[in-house]
Amino acid sequence: MTTDSPIVVGVDGSAHSLDAVRWAADAAVHRRAPLLLVSSLPTAPGTFSDAVNLSAGAFSGMEYAGAQRLAAAAELARRSVRGNHLTLRTVLHHGSAVPALLDAAKSARMLVVGSRGLGEFTGGLVGSVSAAVAGHAACPVAVIRGMPEPDAPPLEGPVVVGVDGSPNSEPAIAAAFEEASLRGVDLIAVHAWSDFSLLTVAPADLSDNELPWSAIESAEQAVLSESLAGWKDKYPEVSVRKAVVRDRPVHHLLQQSQGAQLVVTGSRGRGGFTSLLLGSTSRALLHALTCPLLIVRR
Repeated sequence: MTTDSPIVVGVDGSAHSLDAVRWAADAAVHRRAPLLLVSSLPTAPGTFSDAVNLSAGAFSGMEYAGAQRLAAAAELARRSVRGNHLTLRTVLHHGSAVPALLDAAKSARMLVVGSRGLGEFTGGLVGSVSAAVAGHAACPVAVIRGMPEPDAPPLEGPVVVGVDGSPNSEPAIAAAFEEASLRGVDLIAVHAWSDFSLLTVAPADLSDNELPWSAIESAEQAVLSESLAGWKDKYPEVSVRKAVVRDRPVHHLLQQSQGAQLVVTGSRGRGGFTSLLLGSTSRALLHALTCPLLIVRR
């Protein structure tokens, strides 16, 4: 990645993608990075019979609509950063949105998508395109939801990061400190001793008084402090609040996300299989959070 690597945002004209445009424009201004808006059109006909059945004007009409969609998104991006300098360009891609976004992500600083797009009725908070790029993109992926209306005050509150003490969470910690520094807000670092409920793994006949919770907590506090130490030196202006909990990191990250403006997590945790594109925590947050989520791959 070079210093002119863009922040890429997917545009389909939906309200969710326009929220992503506004969030990405702000991120680009903070980083002095260019912004690249990417939109896709249906694949052109591949057979002669398909070409006969579709009028020539159909594709010119689609291209015009795509160009108008990008122009409207570009105007929104410029308007949302309130006159700050923003270098912006647009790309209209023929074909599926996912390959287009993943290709752009290869040289991107960050890929930004709305939580759901046009025509996605998934029964959940995240759509198929968002889930696909979050699992496959080579750069950090921001999935945007919970944005205020364009004329409302911007998101406030701290940045929250999940820390498990493994190498997989190190890039997420770095990204979280940068985000908190750029936004001038506190950072809440959440560390859980276990990914599982300890009630299911501790012997049933042991009470809280019989388990060495105090010693375990001291050891886990040390793990968290060690994970944060170098980054606190690099970003001394960032005030860090630590939350060390026994188990269920998703539960506690969701609690801390109430009132937060961003949650940052690694793509996989301490127990994740290398064949998995997203670990259980990042996958659960992707579907459950109601604020922007940044997934950072190692």
